[in-house]
Amino acid sequence: MSSPARTGERSAALRYTAFDVNGEGGNPAGVVLDARGMDATRMQEIAAEIGFSETAFLTDDGGADERRFTIRYFSPLAEVAFCGHATIATAVALAERQGTGRLRLNTSAGEVGVETRPVDGRILATLTSVAPAVRDVGEADLASALKALRWNAAELDPLLAPRIANAGNDHLVLAASSRARLADLDYDQGALGGLMARRGWTTVHLVWRESATVFHARDPFPPGGVVEDPATGAAAAAFGGYLRALELVRPPARITIHQGADMGRPSRLLVDVPAGDGSGIKVSGTAAPIPG
Repeated sequence: MSSPARTGERSAALRYTAFDVNGEGGNPAGVVLDARGMDATRMQEIAAEIGFSETAFLTDDGGADERRFTIRYFSPLAEVAFCGHATIATAVALAERQGTGRLRLNTSAGEVGVETRPVDGRILATLTSVAPAVRDVGEADLASALKALRWNAAELDPLLAPRIANAGNDHLVLAASSRARLADLDYDQGALGGLMARRGWTTVHLVWRESATVFHARDPFPPGGVVEDPATGAAAAAFGGYLRALELVRPPARITIHQGADMGRPSRLLVDVPAGDGSGIKVSGTAAPIPG
């Protein structure tokens, strides 16, 4: 006898790559556009079957003026409160089928607005995060993270202080003093994953500052069952909040984050930082269907 979750399945999972560069690279995400009848167990099974860092599950909540949905995100190992690249992938997949416009997404982290619009023959999706927050990281936790990464404190950029940044979930932000340090990622996955699990960090957002508005990033992601995320929208939103909180940009400002190049999946994330500490951070990108 089929379980209620399987009986209620409405649509097959789609596969998109988000924050791609001209259709190449990006971060793969699973997308289920109609998850009515699915329980958390079945969502987790589907996410594990797909094997991408996250899969998004959408349920239509109705709404006359703005389309409203509940969205849940699962890595192959666990549910995640918020996922930026799966949000972008979901918005583009929906726009391709129902037209562009505004969406309101009810996530476990709070309500997230998304707008899709045509740009240069592609659909550009822009999410607006929940209000970001930034706090200090404890010395012991910082030391443990550096040890697991096989970095030392002298390799950090002194102008970008380590912090915990949140725009839906927590990310440890560490800035490398050189592009070479960022490129040489060889960390102790068990040690870093254990620390992240104890502290509730979703990723460690490693960045290198090319200029005041251009950054390169890498995101170790042991909690998702992968060594590294090629494009991390949630971390990009948190980083935008970090830059504003530490007064490293003058809002309104746009920054570009290049991610994934070191793992062969070049990705581009556009981050708009508005004025006002309580305002959400906008993260924009495209997404493309994955053939097959």
